Order: sequence, then C-alpha cells, then structure tokens
Amino acid sequence: MSDMVRWITEHFNEVPPTPALVIDATKHMRKNERKQLFSEDLPSMKTAEGRWFEGVVYERMLKLVQRTDLIGGIARKGADAPPVGQNAALGQNGLFYSNIGDIKIRGNGQDLAEFDLLLKDREGNIAFAEIVTSPTDMKEFEAEIRFKKRLIGFIYGQAQVPFLLYSSVDVSHHPIVKRIMKEPDNGLIVTGPCEELKRLIEGHAVRHHTRKSPKNPKFFRADEIEARRPFDFKALHEERRQRLLQMIAAKAKKEDFAEPDDLPPIVRKILCGGLFPSAARALCGSYPLTVRGKPIPCAEVPKRFSKVVLAVNLPDGEPIIYLRSRHRKEYLKMIRDKQGGFKFESARTPHMAGFFLWLETLSPTLGSQIAHEILMTFVGPGRNSAPFVPVNSQQGQKRENNSGHGTEKKTNRVSRRRSRTQKAPGDGQEVPAAAAEAPSATAPAPKSASRRRRRRRPAQHKAERPLTADPGTSTSPQ
Repeated sequence: MSDMVRWITEHFNEVPPTPALVIDATKHMRKNERKQLFSEDLPSMKTAEGRWFEGVVYERMLKLVQRTDLIGGIARKGADAPPVGQNAALGQNGLFYSNIGDIKIRGNGQDLAEFDLLLKDREGNIAFAEIVTSPTDMKEFEAEIRFKKRLIGFIYGQAQVPFLLYSSVDVSHHPIVKRIMKEPDNGLIVTGPCEELKRLIEGHAVRHHTRKSPKNPKFFRADEIEARRPFDFKALHEERRQRLLQMIAAKAKKEDFAEPDDLPPIVRKILCGGLFPSAARALCGSYPLTVRGKPIPCAEVPKRFSKVVLAVNLPDGEPIIYLRSRHRKEYLKMIRDKQGGFKFESARTPHMAGFFLWLETLSPTLGSQIAHEILMTFVGPGRNSAPFVPVNSQQGQKRENNSGHGTEKKTNRVSRRRSRTQKAPGDGQEVPAAAAEAPSATAPAPKSASRRRRRRRPAQHKAERPLTADPGTSTSPQ
C-alpha cells in the first residue's frame, strides 16, 4: 500500500462529519436531488443519497489533505469545479469536467470513466477513489476498478495507480472487496450509515443552501493534468475493430478476444457498425427484440427505428444493439437476454453527447453474413435461428429465378400473339404475316368481331368453314 493511501485510511476519521459540513455537502447536488434527499420514493431517495454522500466524503477530504505532505493535491469537483467552456464533442481525449462538475476521461468525446475523487501524491502520481452506499453489482464494480487503473496507468504513465474505496456500509467481508484489497496501493474506508448523517441535518433547509468555494492550497484542476501518452481514441478504436473483424473471419473463439495483445487496453466497446436493412431483418428474425416487455415484430423494426448499430464489449465479449428511434432523439440500448434474444436496458440520449454523436456518425456497413458471424461468435444461435444462408446468395438466386420466369412468360406471350396474327381465319395453317394482315378484296370484317368469333370457335372444328362477319365476304375453301 502506498504511503498516501495508508495515511488516509488511518486518519480519515480525524475529520468527523458535523452539521455544517454535511449541509455544505448538499451544495454539490442538483436542485431536484436535494428535494429527493428525504423523499418517500425509495429509488429517488437512494439516488439523491448517493450523490449527497459523495459530497460529504469530498468535504471531509478537503480538510484532511491539509494535514499531511503525503497528499500532493485534490481535484476540484461538484460546486468547486471550474465552469465548463465546451460541451462534450467528437475528438475530445483526456480528462474533462461535465456541466455538473463530475470528473471524466473521454475518448473521442465518449465518457470512458468517471471518478468520484481524484488525488495526487507528493510525487505527482494520480490516485482515484470510488464512493458507494450499497454492496450491489460488485462483479461489475471490480471490472470498473481494473479498467480505470489501466486507463490512468496508460495515459499518465504510471506503473501503479493508488485506489481508495469509501463505503457507508460495511463491505469489508465481501469476497470481491477482499480480492480488490489484496492488490497493492488499494485501501478501504467504512464511514458509517447515511441514516446517521441525515440526523445531523433534520429540520435544516437544504434546498437553497449556498456555499462559497473554499480557498484550499492543494486544489488542482483535473482537466489541466497533462497526459504523458497523448492518445487518439478513435484511431485506437478503429484498429481494435479491424482486428476483431479479422479474428471473427478467422473463426476465433470467444475466449480468444480476452487475450492481451500489443494494443493499449483502453478500448472496451467496439462499435462494429450499422446494419443494412436486410441484416437488421435477419438479426431480428434470429434474435427477437423486446422493449419494455413487448416483442417487436421484425416488420416493425424499419418503421420504428432508422438505424440499427451492433457493438461488442470487450474483454467479456458481450454484444449490444443500439436502435435509433425515428420519433425521438434517442438510441435504445439492447442487451442479451436468457432466451436467445435482446431486451431493452436503457436509453442513450443527446445528454450523453459524445457517445450519442458518435453513434449518429455511423452508417450501414454490415451485411447479414458478417452480422451473423459476429453474433454466432459471441452469443451462439439465437432463439429463432435457422441454418444461415447468405442474403446475397438468396437474392441472387431469387433474381435469377424471377428473371427466367419472366423471360419464359414473355416469350410465350409473344409466341401466342404471333400465332394468332399469322394463322388463316379458318384452316389453322400458317401464312405469311403480310398475307394475314392484307385486306380482302371485299369489305373486310371488323377486327373486333373476327376476334370474338375466333375465341368462341371450338378447337376441334378445324374443318368447318367459319362464318364471315359481313355478308358477301368470301372465304377460302378448306
């Protein structure tokens, strides 16, 4: 464990939460979150409580960092963050602040990771902290911690990345937390339940609380930390995508994609590309889509969604489908279900500016065959999967068959037309077309009447002499 992490875990409780401190923590919350802090709606209250607890830990750390030289600095956040001069946009790479003061690392404008706290030790190495109020989703939590360590280690050139976990509940006996704490430079601080903190502010007005940013000599701006390895995330993503497609073409197994290689391990989500309409229909047919419990008929997919994007999360190899709504500015994120299809998880809106803009730039590039190979590699057969036949082959065969039938029908029609025009009215023998079309010496029979009589004449009476349409018109003998 690093000296800074060890010192913080040993001395954190020397700065106890006071009524003034926990009220100051509400300054880092949004107005609607403050209103929900004591709400009877449990999900809304828990969300607000988590945000508020982050503020409490941050306020306590502001006082603690001034007591030792082992801590080189603490990054501004929340209400103390600098004004955002530019919203998330394509091409942004590195540390940025959100419009509410959250600290994020972006890649091509997409939020790759968010940090509850960012610290520096006296050597200038970056450390980060996570602040939790519940022990749920610890499996995903462990993967997030490992990824953030790799991310900071690569961009800022650190062999070791110190990490602190603050929790309002005792998670010290959780097996995943135990595994995390066995790694060097990691530390755990259990503060006590949020209910006790809430008692300190009962009866106080917190909805409109204001507080001036303190003058702390150890403040630093996260967005001013220079990367030791400047990176172009989009270029790294395209290279990783190309390798993924090459491995799929080479029939690689799912576990092969988790093997380390020479590319930086900071690209986790591969946007494989948009699907052509035929590929989207084939995907829906094999892997049914369900949104909020209601299945989407395949015929409805092009009517309801203007774009279908296929992505894969690495290293676990979990496929994701993004459906672009035609009626709202949003993408529906679809994840794999247990029945061999995809179900709705959440929406991606312009609020997630960088990622939303990136999805908007994607155009259809994937046909049915490559989409089928991607899903077979990472999922296997879907609920309604059938033996796959490439769409191009089907279309080509259908086009060829249709072309043959059309030519045959056209030829038959032409032949019948020629036979009608080149036969004598009564004997069924072919005569030159000029003779068939030449007028008689007498007044010719009306064309329409002649046709009607020929249609009514039985085929077996070829030897009989047909009636003429007009008296006085001669006929040829049999």
